[in-house]
Amino acid sequence: MDRYTIISADCHGGADLLDYREYLDPQYRDEFDGWATTFVNPFGDLAEADAEHNWNSDLRNAELDQDGIAGEVLFPNTVPPFFPQGSLAASAPQTARELQLRWAGLRAHNRWLADFCALSPQRRAGVGQILLGDLDKAVAEVAHIAQLGLRGGVLLPGVVPGTGIPPLYAEHWEPLWAACEEAGLVVNHHGGGAGPSPTDGWGSSLAVWVYESHWWAHRALWHLILSGVLDRHPDLTLVFTEQGAGWVPATLDSLDVAAARYARPNSAIARFAGPSAGSLTLKPSQYWARQCYVGASFLRPVECAQRHRIGVDRIMWGSDYPHLEGTAPYTREALRHTFSGVPTDEVAAMVGGTAAAVYGFDLDTLAPLADRIGPTVAEVAEPLTTVPADATSTAFEPDPIRAW
Repeated sequence: MDRYTIISADCHGGADLLDYREYLDPQYRDEFDGWATTFVNPFGDLAEADAEHNWNSDLRNAELDQDGIAGEVLFPNTVPPFFPQGSLAASAPQTARELQLRWAGLRAHNRWLADFCALSPQRRAGVGQILLGDLDKAVAEVAHIAQLGLRGGVLLPGVVPGTGIPPLYAEHWEPLWAACEEAGLVVNHHGGGAGPSPTDGWGSSLAVWVYESHWWAHRALWHLILSGVLDRHPDLTLVFTEQGAGWVPATLDSLDVAAARYARPNSAIARFAGPSAGSLTLKPSQYWARQCYVGASFLRPVECAQRHRIGVDRIMWGSDYPHLEGTAPYTREALRHTFSGVPTDEVAAMVGGTAAAVYGFDLDTLAPLADRIGPTVAEVAEPLTTVPADATSTAFEPDPIRAW
């Protein structure tokens, strides 16, 4: 192997707002026309010329070529119809009609995404969207996502407290897990959309929100383990994307200890935890090793150092294109920064091999492209001595403990 096949397990895209119109069911188009005339985009990067990175197929491929990325998993980025802001962070709908309209908007996005991926099918795996406000519709959309060929799977929304939606550990969601497992669709849980929004106005609100945002997303792991979802559905695949990677080892250690205590006969803590908590057939860390992965966006060296505790075969590197915190246009430098000194076979797995297996990329089909654009093994092995002065990615942050 002379070059790596790089597959980013975390990229973002979406249609320009008005381009969603033709993908809406006809009965919603007139209402969309009125809504679109009053909509003000809350995201500055989506109101600038650079926003076309999200939907300009040729430009996108050219920039990924420059960065050495052969394949990408596409999460949403732009604002779907009838949403006040991006679907990852939008507040819960307040009325049944608002929920209905947002469902129409997400279905339009899924249809658009299928067409966008079809423009470059060997390179793109699109992640379809659902809402949790209507279980029957969510199950039906899972089937539709499979029919659309969105092999990136399903984006599982977070359940923000206070919305009235049952938590992910509730038995209520059993049909959803069964539908995803039956369809063979990966369940993706992306950071940033599972916790309360910082709207209380205090000076520290944003700092607290940034610090806690990953924790809210991590909760899905213990919710689905302790409720037995991964035990009942051994063929269900769960991916935690853009929420760090270094949290995994300590969390698994903690869950293993907790599960052992819950299962101990006549244990006081087991009585508090209830009967279901002690019924798991595997240790939580074993469910992780069997069914779970981390979409390790802009993986930092301090996280890579924990790769054997996380599981080399559980890590899927991501560039987070086209976000400011992503590695573009210095992906090659970011790969050197993180992976120099790491064995070649381990690098190959983390930067592409595992993602290919999880999301169904054909490495043989990608090989000619990777041979043309991929970073060489020798290049990645060369330690990075100077971080580009205008690099904005958090991949280049120093070890925070030593920096402190």
